[in-house]
Amino acid sequence: MWYCVRTVVTPPINPDESKTPSLPNASVRIVAAGIVFGFCYWASTVIITLLVSILFAYMLDPIVEWLERFRVPRAAGALIVLLVALTILSAVVWQAAISAEQFAESWPKYSQVLKDATQAIQERIQRLEERFSEIAPTDDTPRFEFRVAEESPVRSVLLRGLGGLYTALLALSFIPFLVFFMLAGKRDLWHGTMQLFRPTERTRVRDTLDSVTGMLRSFIMGNVIVAGILSLVSWLFFWIIGLDYPFLTGIVSGVLNLVPYIGVVLAWVPPLVIGLAKYNTIGPFIGIAAVLGFFHLIALNVLVPALVGRKVHLNAVTVTVGLLFWGWLWGGMGLILAIPVMATIKVICDHVDGWQPVGRWLGT
Repeated sequence: MWYCVRTVVTPPINPDESKTPSLPNASVRIVAAGIVFGFCYWASTVIITLLVSILFAYMLDPIVEWLERFRVPRAAGALIVLLVALTILSAVVWQAAISAEQFAESWPKYSQVLKDATQAIQERIQRLEERFSEIAPTDDTPRFEFRVAEESPVRSVLLRGLGGLYTALLALSFIPFLVFFMLAGKRDLWHGTMQLFRPTERTRVRDTLDSVTGMLRSFIMGNVIVAGILSLVSWLFFWIIGLDYPFLTGIVSGVLNLVPYIGVVLAWVPPLVIGLAKYNTIGPFIGIAAVLGFFHLIALNVLVPALVGRKVHLNAVTVTVGLLFWGWLWGGMGLILAIPVMATIKVICDHVDGWQPVGRWLGT
């Protein structure tokens, strides 16, 4: 008797296919992302205070490390550096406040010019509306008007302003202490952060933190130097042309020049407003706009690449979306923190398995 034996060959099992996916499903990820964004919105004051403190700590840490080479204890060096930084910042703010007070005293002169310009624009708009009403058919059907009693706008604005000022002062009061503790306890914080991860992951975490440190230091110091250079040359330019309040106008214009995309336009606003009371023709305004535009091009194409370097690998789409999202979430501070936050997210994605495609997309 013959038996037919059929051999069944089982294909090898791919170990990757035998594993069940451990990542949460899409719905859980969406819910988690919503929780994170909700926390960022409701705890915005706390998060912004923490992020600003981290940026200042990264900016001052190289000076503290330099003092350590001369055997200055880290806590003492952190205190010295922080006090010097606060002194310099206070001096700049004090000088700017004096100029702002002088400008406030002369505000009626500028406000009258602005009122005249606004009135001229309103008259033109009114003439256009009258011409349009002559063409468009009129509806004589009687309408019922409903009026709702509203709260006094002055009172509401004052209450909102006092609330925002109180929150800002409260946050500012915490920043120096946070910066000092971060600088003085850097090694303990670093060691404690390493202990949060398994020993096999600590090398990758250390590389990630080193990359974040290099990126943030380059970004912060580069932008501070560029802002200082722009403020200085703007101040000298306004002083040469005889513009009123050149110091205050130069600082505001130089800082606004660093705002992505619209910085060159924002930098025009302070000198053009000041120049309304000085110039009666359009020529000086065109000259001021041209010189500030030249400063912006030099900063964007020469200073920023040389000082900031290639540490911040973000494409134009990522920068734009980041500015829109974080500006919507946190307002003006979101516009300031958007680029370092997005750059940090990219660095983290570059060092986490499975997230590298997201990091490549953010920097493509």
